[in-house]
Amino acid sequence: MKKVFICLAAVLSMGLLSASSASAQNNYVPTEDNLKAREAFEDMRFGIFIHWGIYSMFAQGEWYLNNGLNAQEYAKAAGGFYPASFDAREWVKAIKASGAKYITFTSRHHDGFSMFDTAVSDYDIIDATPFKRDIIGELAQACHEEGIALHFYYSLLDWTREDYPVGRTGLNTGRKGDAQNYDTYRTFMKDQITELMTKYGKIGAIWFDGHWDHDSDEVPFDWRYDDIYSHIHFLDDACLIGNNHHITPIKGEDFQMFERDLPGENTTGWADEQTVSTLPLEMCQTMNGMWGYKVADQNYKSVHELVQLIVKAASKGSNLLMNIGPQPDGNLPATALERLEGVGKWMGIYGDSVYGTDASGLPEQEWGVTTRKGNTLYLHVFEPSSGKVSISLKDFRLEPAAGKSRRMKVKSVTAMNGGASLTYSYAKDGTLTVTLPPAATAPDYVVEVRM
Repeated sequence: MKKVFICLAAVLSMGLLSASSASAQNNYVPTEDNLKAREAFEDMRFGIFIHWGIYSMFAQGEWYLNNGLNAQEYAKAAGGFYPASFDAREWVKAIKASGAKYITFTSRHHDGFSMFDTAVSDYDIIDATPFKRDIIGELAQACHEEGIALHFYYSLLDWTREDYPVGRTGLNTGRKGDAQNYDTYRTFMKDQITELMTKYGKIGAIWFDGHWDHDSDEVPFDWRYDDIYSHIHFLDDACLIGNNHHITPIKGEDFQMFERDLPGENTTGWADEQTVSTLPLEMCQTMNGMWGYKVADQNYKSVHELVQLIVKAASKGSNLLMNIGPQPDGNLPATALERLEGVGKWMGIYGDSVYGTDASGLPEQEWGVTTRKGNTLYLHVFEPSSGKVSISLKDFRLEPAAGKSRRMKVKSVTAMNGGASLTYSYAKDGTLTVTLPPAATAPDYVVEVRM
C-alpha cells in the first residue's frame, strides 16, 4: 500500500485555497521570475520530447490502448516492464550533445500509467512493475547534473480511471462509466502535479495534452484550468504552462504550442481555432512517424531534414521540440541516436544562428529562411548550389539604438563557419545579393550579415 501523501499541496487540492488562487489566475499577470523563465525558454530553441511508457511493450505507439483493448488486460504489461538498459545519464549526454537544451518527458500518458513514484496511485513504475526504479527521479538527477532543463508532459485525460469524465476517445477500455466525477479526478491530477513539481528539483514547464477529448461535447466541458493553473503557479510562479488544446492560448498559459505544424501553418487541420500569440512558441514534431515506439516505423527524418526544421522553427520565433520514442528495453533507438549526433555536429558550428535568435520579420525565401540576433541577420541557405542568393532587406528593421541612419548599411557579410568574407552587393532598393563560395554545402550554409 502507498504511504500517505502529506504536503501543503494536498491542502490546496482539498480546496482550502482554491477559491482565492483561482480568482488570481483569472486575473493572471506573470511574475518577473516567470517572464525571465519565458525569455530563457525562447533562447533554448531546441528540445527533445520523449514519449515512453508501458505502451512501448506492445511496440505499436502510445495510443495502443485506444484500439479496443480492455484496460485491465493492457495493464498486465506493467508486470513485465523491466527496461534493463535504461541509463538516464547516457540519454541526457546524447541529447545534450545534439545541441538540445531541454527535455519534455511523458510523466503520465492517456493510458493512465505513471512513470514516477506517485503516492496517489499504485499504477506506476514502482508499484506495478518489477523494475522498481523511479525513472523520472533518475532522469531529473541526470538533467540537473548536465544543465538540461526538464519539463513534464501530463495527460489531462485517462482511459482507465472510472472518475475521469468519458470523452470521445478510449471508449472501449472496459470502464463502466457510472462513477464519473471530475472533482475527484481533478484532485488526483493536482496531487500528481504537486509531486512532480516538489520531488524532482526545478521543473521548467508543465505540458498538458488531452483537452481535445471533450472538444465535441454538446455542453462545453469545464476543465477548471483556473484552478489547475493557479495551483501550479502557486507552487512555482516561474514554472511555465502550455496546453496542446489546438486553440489560442487562454489566461494562465505561458507558452503556445503547435502540434506537427510551424506557427501560422495548418497542414494538419488542427489549428482552425488557433492564432499565433505573442507568447513564446514551440512546435512539436516526431523524428519518425509516431510519438511512442512502434517497431514498424523506421521512417526517420534525415539529419538534413531535422536541421532545416530546427531552423525553420527558429525563423518563425519558435522552439522545436523533437520527439523520440524509446524502446521497451530502455534504449533510445540506434537511428535516433545517429540523428542526434548528426544534428549535434551542425549545431556545434552554427548554433549561434539558432540559440537566442528572433524571427527576422522577413518572409521565407526560395533558397531558405532567416533568423536574427539584434542587428545581425543570418541567411540559412538550404540549397547553396545556385552560387548566389538575394534578399530584399527593405522590411528589415534595426534595433532602436541603431535606427537613426536614413538608410541601413551592410557592415560585413561573412561565412559563419570560418568567418571568411563573402562577396556581396547592396542595391539602393535594399536588395542584398551574396556570392556563395564553391565549398558551400547543405543542409544549411549560414551567412552572417551585420547591419
